Amino acid sequence: MTADANDPPTTCTESDCDRPAAVRLRVPWDADRAVCPACARALAQRDGVVAEPLSGHEDAWP
Repeated sequence: MTADANDPPTTCTESDCDRPAAVRLRVPWDADRAVCPACARALAQRDGVVAEPLSGHEDAWP
């Protein structure tokens, strides 16, 4: 089975982070990105950013 173009990355897309991606950040002024919970906690505090767990990773995001 090959990855679908709509599938999120399996690792965090933030530079210098190789943790598993578990959260999709919807960023109004930039592209959506898949990040680990640690990076999401900091980035989701910006106005307008919405964080939601990736499918199958609901338990990783409190």
